[in-house]
Amino acid sequence: MKITKLEKGISLKRPLEGGNEEQIKVVRQVLSDVKTQGDAALRTYTERWDGYVPKSLRVSEEEIQEAVSELDPQLYKDLAEAAENIRFYHEQQIRSGYHLELGDGSWLGQRVTALDAVGLYVPGGTAAYPSSVLMNVIPAQVAGVKRIVITSPAGPNGKLPAGVLVAAHLLGIDEIYKVGGAQAIAALAYGTETISPVDKITGPGNIYVALAKREVFGEVAIDMIAGPSEIAVLADDTAYPDEIAADLLSQAEHDPLACAILVTTSEQLAKKVAEEVEKQLLNLPRQEVARASIEKFGVIYVAETLADAVEAINSLAPEHLEIVTENAEALAEQIRHAGGIFIGRYSS
Repeated sequence: MKITKLEKGISLKRPLEGGNEEQIKVVRQVLSDVKTQGDAALRTYTERWDGYVPKSLRVSEEEIQEAVSELDPQLYKDLAEAAENIRFYHEQQIRSGYHLELGDGSWLGQRVTALDAVGLYVPGGTAAYPSSVLMNVIPAQVAGVKRIVITSPAGPNGKLPAGVLVAAHLLGIDEIYKVGGAQAIAALAYGTETISPVDKITGPGNIYVALAKREVFGEVAIDMIAGPSEIAVLADDTAYPDEIAADLLSQAEHDPLACAILVTTSEQLAKKVAEEVEKQLLNLPRQEVARASIEKFGVIYVAETLADAVEAINSLAPEHLEIVTENAEALAEQIRHAGGIFIGRYSS
């Protein structure tokens, strides 16, 4: 990884902006085709980009049961435990609205109701994440959404990863479609003969998925325009280099466009982390993807003070932030802009 001095007052910027003209053109064509041709367009694009001709777009109960039977029992238990923890967390966010009585006898208030239907996009292709199923389905269930749909690209064998299917099974979701890319977003937004439209689309994906969500926003609601995954680690000399390196690679392996950044006050830690990243890359199953990310978008910044490091983090507003320092919890109070914040050595 590149090591560079963090100049005082510098603003860290993301290396990429989403979507060139050619990609936008492709996405708009896909959306138009699915809107006018329905399932036929889904089959055409699935064959072209995913390498198989789907006999049925919907995952069968037999396929789900096959996935359950082949998944490692310990992983099944881990997914079940994660689901329980995620549900407990989101149950704390339930909003009930309010009712205000005014002095003149009138009243006003807010009523919070669940959407009727939501669609969850689960990434596939370069990697598949059962966690995406848990983290998107469970909040919808807690909110009371009646219909939850999953779309995800299958491999050339026409199957979805067992972990994805088992995660859905654990949550009682059986409306699952083997459709990916911009065409899946189009199907969820506009509907086809097989897939009924939804009110909101959530979940991450590649650049074509992100652009498609941007295009259909207004027709349906979306969670956000998600770019490539990113992680920033804020660390001092109390951190363990091998652990920091592993955490940086945990996001780098998602996508060649993923961004992994370490901001530290320790030059010694910076050098050791850079060495550890190279060492761990050699044994990483997704070495090619992670190496491309690290070489192009991986940076280690050495700051003079923690205050400078904190301001740099706030300027970046990272998706994932880990704070591995002395008094990490107190330091977290100074973070104004970040998505998920992981405080302390073991939090991730």
